Amino acid sequence: MARLILTPEHQIQRLNSILNKVAPLQQRSAESLTTAPPKSWNVLEVLAHLSIALKTYDAKIEKALDEVKDATTGSWSFKARVWPRFVIEGQRPKDKKRPFKIKTLKRFEPILPSEDFSKATVDLVFKEFLTSYGNLKSVITESRTKQMRHPTFSSAIGPIVKFYLPEAFEFLICHAERHMLQIDEILASQD
Repeated sequence: MARLILTPEHQIQRLNSILNKVAPLQQRSAESLTTAPPKSWNVLEVLAHLSIALKTYDAKIEKALDEVKDATTGSWSFKARVWPRFVIEGQRPKDKKRPFKIKTLKRFEPILPSEDFSKATVDLVFKEFLTSYGNLKSVITESRTKQMRHPTFSSAIGPIVKFYLPEAFEFLICHAERHMLQIDEILASQD
């Protein structure tokens, strides 16, 4: 497996792409956002899932960021370790495709009112997503001038996978990119 070098600039660029893709979805009809192909989530459920997954990392990221020291050498570049790199690559889309489906753990499943997708519900899902991923972008931006050495923290899937901040950022971005492709698939099924 090739080396994986992580930089905040690249991660911020990819987060900008995700945020720029999601923002215009708010203009779609509630029917479009709540219609799902068989055995799939709808667009709102995907966005809610991504917000839930990111929230499980908030406290861990904040604690790690508090522990890192200011850097004197400029922006960081981080070589992902073997096991985190393996997990990250399992999330990363390949050739603009999701290579395989990954079963979602129950605690990450979106729970939305299936009969009542009111404008307030739609607005809330978008607000939570755009706020949480906007905050992730801010955290990565803030981390640019820090040394990325701190105690590792366990991933949301359990203590077998432990991340440094750059690895956690990368995992979360790859996870979101994977689900952006799922949104493309959902919307394509409506045409």
